Amino acid sequence: MKAAVYYETGPPSVFKYEDVPDPACPPGGVLIDVEAISIEGGDTLNRAGGAMVAEPHIVGYQCAGTIREIAPDVTDRAAGDRVVAVMPFGSHAAMVAVPANATWLLPDGMDIQQAATIPVPFGTADDCLFEFGKLQAGETVLIQAGAGGVGLAAIQLAKRAGATVLATASSDERLERLKEFGLDHGINYKTGDFVAEARALTNGQGVDLVVDSVGGRTLQGSLESLRYRGRAISVGSAGRDGTKPDLGALSAGNRSLTGVFLGAELALQPDRARAIIANHIADVAAGKLRAVVDRSFPLSEAAGAHAYIESRQAFGRVVLVP
Repeated sequence: MKAAVYYETGPPSVFKYEDVPDPACPPGGVLIDVEAISIEGGDTLNRAGGAMVAEPHIVGYQCAGTIREIAPDVTDRAAGDRVVAVMPFGSHAAMVAVPANATWLLPDGMDIQQAATIPVPFGTADDCLFEFGKLQAGETVLIQAGAGGVGLAAIQLAKRAGATVLATASSDERLERLKEFGLDHGINYKTGDFVAEARALTNGQGVDLVVDSVGGRTLQGSLESLRYRGRAISVGSAGRDGTKPDLGALSAGNRSLTGVFLGAELALQPDRARAIIANHIADVAAGKLRAVVDRSFPLSEAAGAHAYIESRQAFGRVVLVP
């Protein structure tokens, strides 16, 4: 099969488009012909400097396609089923082999590229807001990087839950687009001080909850944006500036900071996490939520797709097509 691989971590140019051995269907697993690959934030971080389990390494957390083969002990999937799957690595390829319980069946007629973008962003956003963020109707939430995959999911879910939604983005144009997803107040972090603006929008009190997928200096500002007894959720570190937040302000205001990783929930609380993701897939299929695909690239152009993501131009997810 064809795959986008690399032999060393680094910039997007490390990708090579090569023939690699087809994966084998494992016990309890399924073999999928991949039709759409969602590039997740962790994919770019891994390619830039993460762990490599093999040489060459195939990166990637998430993809969708059609099941080609099932293991003899799998009873709830069949060849021909359309599914979306998550995995620790390997999605940037024409075929993947994953455990059957790492897949979700897709409703008839669902757009395969949209489906490929749902589990990680929507599952992560849900956990950040509700399971760990304890968001309640009437509260105010600040979502960093609102135009990213997790940000767009979080805006929609928070608004649906009855919260007042603030979000940051890099341009007024992107903030204007976010209004159709439920944004109440946009903050351009390029031109303003998001801490000051968040406090001004809450009458000087600060927000109840922050969902921060950036980290570094941004996470420090997120902590400073909290009201008394406010909660901050850190999920990922896209900023990569190496800044360590000063946690002293937490105790002074009885505030909290929680780190969230959806992969741990899928491994250790699989029934809960899988059910939440299944509900989001159904809601996207029914038009109750929107999964946004900014653009697609051929798998052979994985380097260009990763470079485009790192240029911070994307609104939503970028998809690769084998």
